[in-house]
Amino acid sequence: MFAAAAWESTWHALGVRPPAGLHAELVEAWREKTRHYHTLQHLEECLASFERVRALAKRPAEVELALWFHDALYDVRRHDNEERSAEWAHAALRAAGAEIAAAARVRELVLATRHGVESAALTPDARLVIDVDLAILGAPRERFDEYEAQIRAEYAWVPEFLFRTKRREILAGFLARPRIFTTDAFHAEREARARENLARALAGRELL
Repeated sequence: MFAAAAWESTWHALGVRPPAGLHAELVEAWREKTRHYHTLQHLEECLASFERVRALAKRPAEVELALWFHDALYDVRRHDNEERSAEWAHAALRAAGAEIAAAARVRELVLATRHGVESAALTPDARLVIDVDLAILGAPRERFDEYEAQIRAEYAWVPEFLFRTKRREILAGFLARPRIFTTDAFHAEREARARENLARALAGRELL
């Protein structure tokens, strides 16, 4: 089953065992048929990206669990996906017997993926989680284009004009940031390509 060994070792690093059936439940959630981008492909890419920078994390097991849960509950018609996913993570950690502080930190890491908090107010681990989540913006051109198509498929129910307008706001917002990636590792590796991808996506859709 998907990354089962890594899943077990992550919980072991926290000194607890995962609740029975939780791994299968999570994988099933990520496999929901309504998803096109927020799928196991995205989770796998996040875990792989984190593995390359694991040494930068203060509490790597907590960061990894936050990634497992960060889009666990995802409904494109709702605006509280991160909150619900964060609460699921918190409840699972407490059920497993994890320390209260650890469960709270993982919940906050998941909430950080709302991408609405100034980086200066975030912990180093939260900045790492955010950069991992946004790594797709600096992916190779073919993968970035696939990502854009996957996002459109997830929001197929949204009229084209409205989708283009909202998507323009989101992409332009990322492009307008002084730094898209706040950690030095991701900034050095992906910043330039992310800006190229974003500018090309906007220009290609005549959204600039």
